[in-house]
Formats: sequence, C-alpha cells, structure tokens
Amino acid sequence: MSVEHEETVTQIRDTVRKVCEEFSGEYWRAKDRERQYPTEFVDKLTELGLLAALIPEEYGGSGMPISIGSAILTAIHEFGGNAGACHAQMYTMGTVLRHGSEEQKQQYLPGIAAGELRLQAFGVTEPTAGTDTLSISTMAVRKGDQYIVNGQKVWTSRALQSDLMVLLARTTPKDEVKKRSDGLSVFLVDMREAKKNGMTINPIRTMINHSTTEIFFDNVPIPASSLIGEEGKGFRYILSGMNAERILIASESLGDGRYFLKKASDYARERVVFGRPIGQNQGIQFPIARAFANVEAAEAILEKACRYYESDDPRTGTYANMAKMLTSEAAWEAGDVCMQTHGGFAVAEEYDIERKWREARLYRIAPISTNLILSYFAEHVLELPRSY
Repeated sequence: MSVEHEETVTQIRDTVRKVCEEFSGEYWRAKDRERQYPTEFVDKLTELGLLAALIPEEYGGSGMPISIGSAILTAIHEFGGNAGACHAQMYTMGTVLRHGSEEQKQQYLPGIAAGELRLQAFGVTEPTAGTDTLSISTMAVRKGDQYIVNGQKVWTSRALQSDLMVLLARTTPKDEVKKRSDGLSVFLVDMREAKKNGMTINPIRTMINHSTTEIFFDNVPIPASSLIGEEGKGFRYILSGMNAERILIASESLGDGRYFLKKASDYARERVVFGRPIGQNQGIQFPIARAFANVEAAEAILEKACRYYESDDPRTGTYANMAKMLTSEAAWEAGDVCMQTHGGFAVAEEYDIERKWREARLYRIAPISTNLILSYFAEHVLELPRSY
C-alpha cells in the first residue's frame, strides 16, 4: 500500500469514526426497534461524499479505487454503524458506469454522485428462481419505443428508498435461447414513474432492519432508452458487478469482526468475577485470540481481492467470493465469541451486541450463500465436475 493510499485511508477512517460517534448505538437501537430507515445517517454520508467515492470525477464523484470503498464500509461497521442501508449506492451504479451509454452516464451519474438521485435497488432475485438467476421469469417485451414489464422480484432491498433500480429481466423466453445465459437484459428503471404505472412494492419484515421488499410488475411500461448495453446480454453485465458487490459486502463483515473483537476484549479486561478479570482465563482468552487470527486472515484475502479487482485480474471472481465467504464466517465467529464473553449482558439491547450479531448473520447468506461459493471454487478453480 502506497503512503498516499495509507494517508487517505487514515483520513477516511477518522471521518467515519466521527460520523459514527454522532450516530451512536442509541440511534441504531431506535431505528432497529421501529424498523425505520436511517435517513439521517445516509444523508450525512452523502453530504461528505463518501457514497460517491467510486464514481469517476468527470461525473461528480471522487474517482477512488475499490480499496477506498472497502475502507469506508469497513470503518462504518467497525465503529458501530450499518452500511447496509446505503452500500448499494456504491456498487449498483457500476452497471451504468461499465455498460451504459455515455448519454445514460451523463444523465444519471452526476445526480447519483450528488445524492440527488438514489440508485440502491437491485432487482435480480425472484421467489421461484432464488440464486438460479438464469431461471428468472420476469419478462420485458418490446413494444415500439417501450418495454412492458411483468413479473416479480424479492429481497430487493432499499426499493422504498430508491429513485432508480437496476432490473434484470427476460427479453427472450427461456425456451427460445440457445444458451441459458442469453435472452436476459438489464434496464435502469425510474421507480418514481414505475410506481405510477403498475409497480407495487411491499416491505418484508425480517429479523434485522434491512429495508427489504418484494416487487410486482403488472404491465409496467418503461422507455426503450432504459436498456443498458445490448439486449439479451444482460447476464454478463450483472456478473461483472457482482465482484464489486461481494468485495464491499466482505468489507462490512470485516468491520463487524473488528467491532466484536474490540467489544469482547474490552469487556474481558474490565469484567471481574471471582476476584480476577475474566480475560485472565484462557477459556475466555483463547476463543477471542482465535477469532482475531481468523479476522486478520480474512482481511488479507479481502485486500488481495481489491488488488485483483483494481488491476482487472481474471482471478478477481475467485477472490471476491473467497473474501465474502471468509470475512462473513470470521465475523460470525467473532460475534459468537463476543456473545459468550458478555454472557447474559450480550442479549441486552443496550449493549448493541445482539443487534450487530443479527446483522452479521445475514452476510453468510447474502448476497450469495456459502455453498454456492464452494461450488464455484470446485468447478472453476479445482476443475471438479459441475454439481448442479
């Protein structure tokens, strides 16, 4: 890491720490209790330009590499916040940036960078397809200068807090394509208009405050100019954005791991039982120490994934998936250790541990499950027979 890069990361961490001090545990507990979107926190990050870090300067962003985006999200989680409310503002715009026309970039990216537009919704997953993305059935049928969209999406987070959505839909029926990956197209949907014309958004209440929804499209017209790139080639556009998503989600898990380790270590030093700090006991020490080692190891893989992404190395997919898997598992282990260290106090809302513990569990499932990551390694790296 260059000296300039280290200085930037140090400055970012200091900025984020101050923001998280302003929006402390009490703020997050209240939002979690009422399942409210943390608008004030997101507005503050937007005001500081942190969510526009990866947008090129010519479109109003900072033009930073993904390692800086990683540092921002790591710090938010390490200092007690939750970037799940807004992290998609960082990576979803990448589909437009990499595959959109210059007209689309000029039309949308400056507004996204300034926080005037929110592009946080990613409409891919469907109830009957799950992670089998090639089996989605939402259709977008071309009619003149419009596409008519019908279908359903699920687990589309932040749809109620977004102006725009990146939507993956079929433009050719599945039984009419030669390759399973053909016939899928990507659209940039103006949700403000779509909601007036047949789009319905229903919130899904979950064990965490993640603002997720299901969306129904009932003959929703969208302009033909909404199409990103070439019709029928959308699957590879979506894949290219998933590496950034997994790297940035891994960064949040890394931050969670660090948060739990600090909470556990601080409490183990301070909590006295039977006349001695509980951290003096190896039964407390060793689990914390092992969790520390695993968080550090996962961080090394995450840094490698960032380097590969920034140099457009073909190994990016492998290491982005590996980083996501290892950091989420390390964070979950650290969370469990933190819970055990605190004992009964861990489940008390005021300690913030149970909230962070619930939030950390999500990333072992989303945006992709561990089993699918392992299948990817087996097939594409170890050259084992495809298992599904």
